[in-house]
Amino acid sequence: MSKYLFLYRGPARPMDQFTPEESEAQYRAWGAWMERCGAALADAGSPFGARDAVADDGAGATASDQNGYSIVEAADLAAARKLTEDHPFLSEGKGRFAIDIFELVPM
Repeated sequence: MSKYLFLYRGPARPMDQFTPEESEAQYRAWGAWMERCGAALADAGSPFGARDAVADDGAGATASDQNGYSIVEAADLAAARKLTEDHPFLSEGKGRFAIDIFELVPM
């Protein structure tokens, strides 16, 4: 089994701007996804907050629209991708949100 990093990318609204009803719906959706993952969910992760970026010449750069991460365990990349089925981050259906999947390789 390998570990895979899910990076959540897209123009997500900050959580502090959700109504209480929207927050509750998000918690339920994410909870259902985590339950479906079961033991494959190695680290539920966390949303990202304040951000900045620095270019290789030391100048400021535009930070990406990464929103958070999770870590899953799977037999291969295809199995890791399967864990994104019915994922709440991909629920909009307009192509604006994505989950980048990276295998975490041992050093």
